[in-house]
Amino acid sequence: MAGKRSNWKQKLRLKLINLYPPFLGAGIRVRRTDPGTFEVRMKLRWWNQNYVGTHFGGSLYTLCDPFYMLLLMEALGRDYIVWDKKAEIRFLKPGRGTVRARFHIPEERVEEIRSQVADQGKVQPRFTVDVVDQEGEAVARVEKLLYVRRKDRERKDQQVRRKEQGPKDWPGGEERS
Repeated sequence: MAGKRSNWKQKLRLKLINLYPPFLGAGIRVRRTDPGTFEVRMKLRWWNQNYVGTHFGGSLYTLCDPFYMLLLMEALGRDYIVWDKKAEIRFLKPGRGTVRARFHIPEERVEEIRSQVADQGKVQPRFTVDVVDQEGEAVARVEKLLYVRRKDRERKDQQVRRKEQGPKDWPGGEERS
């Protein structure tokens, strides 16, 4: 029963992702091929092309924005904080027609990140994806830098800060009982 409920939630999330205004407005379509993979595509339309008739660079970036973060959040689970920290896009050639990108994080990489977080407290893994045209040629390359750490570290840091501040640093300057 839990598997059916989980599958239902994943399908609902996918529908909501496809209705997300930046994706909807750019004509971006998202699908899952397996639990660790997103495939994203965008057809060239009058509303997502630039002045010279090729894919608008902002739409190409939007096509790639949240997927590595979402995959890693899902794979690591609720005990981890995952943020997009930095992104870089390199335009390699004009994008025409339908472009697509495939986002996948192998289980081995997830375990490597989990292990690094256990050893180092936090990590900043890098992921790279190519946006390809209908012939499979790269039109853009996007590199994402993520930030990952365990949530329980946040609570420990807050406790340390409270101890370091002491009663004189609390609002109002008086001790609390």
